[in-house]
Amino acid sequence: MTDMAVMVCGHGSRDVDAIREFERVAAGLAERLPEYPLTHGFLEFARPIIRHGLDKLREGGATRILALPGMLFAAGHAKNDIPSVLNRYAAEHRGLRVDYGRELAVDLKLLRAARDRIEAAEAKAGDHIGRADTCLVVVGRGASDPDANSNVAKVARLLWEGMGFGWAEVCYSGVTFPRTDAALERVTKLGFGRIIVFPYFLFTGVLVKRIYRHTDEAAARHPEVEFVNAGYLNDHPLVLDTFVERVGEILEGQNLMNCQLCKYREQMIGFEDEVGAPQMSHHHHVEGIGADHAHAHHHGDGHHHRSDAD
Repeated sequence: MTDMAVMVCGHGSRDVDAIREFERVAAGLAERLPEYPLTHGFLEFARPIIRHGLDKLREGGATRILALPGMLFAAGHAKNDIPSVLNRYAAEHRGLRVDYGRELAVDLKLLRAARDRIEAAEAKAGDHIGRADTCLVVVGRGASDPDANSNVAKVARLLWEGMGFGWAEVCYSGVTFPRTDAALERVTKLGFGRIIVFPYFLFTGVLVKRIYRHTDEAAARHPEVEFVNAGYLNDHPLVLDTFVERVGEILEGQNLMNCQLCKYREQMIGFEDEVGAPQMSHHHHVEGIGADHAHAHHHGDGHHHRSDAD
């Protein structure tokens, strides 16, 4: 039996469907990595929390845990909240080594998965409107970290040029700007016959469902424009491939985040006061809160200090 194990760390959600999708991805990774015990945990809103997942692996004999952030981009959750939980846990358990991997980031495999989701939406909508007369709207989660937000813009540009759309717009479901509803209203004025809305998210949840609702509302206001909802990434095989690659990077010593534009290390314009901020989680007081007793992992509505939490 190996003494090495894998831990997939998620944010958690008040949406039962989002947790089930996360669990399916974790199960898919376990199938691809049969040589390692693998489990998952969440920062908040769902169980098991990260500490309990670590307990399970340690009690099963693991002395080295390879921990992955189950997130597309590195913002506060991946940079501060998750590593602070992992570091505290490792400090409390002598002899246990916890190595932290990097986020999925901007990756060619994920861009191919995104292309597949967009093409599937196009196929369903029909070919009566070409890409030159289509505007692609890429919606990111939104964060208080400009580096993470800029990655959404990069993904949008790569998809725009690579797939040949007439235009692309970037917006966010919360925290930063422009918001989805405002962006959709703006792009209707550009004169395109079709607008494809693509949530660049791993899983469904409160935010993704809100994005689709905004799209439906915009379509009702503008019947002259065809609105198409594209699916999010979910458990696309290339998503699983990317997670597996991140595990390999830890073992090879190549799991370095790109910190060149990190607001905690460099004085980013408008965020100068955040350089050197202590690495600490603001989720410790709500771990596991939000219990839906009808579901095995006890998640549901719970209090969160940010209205845009998933």
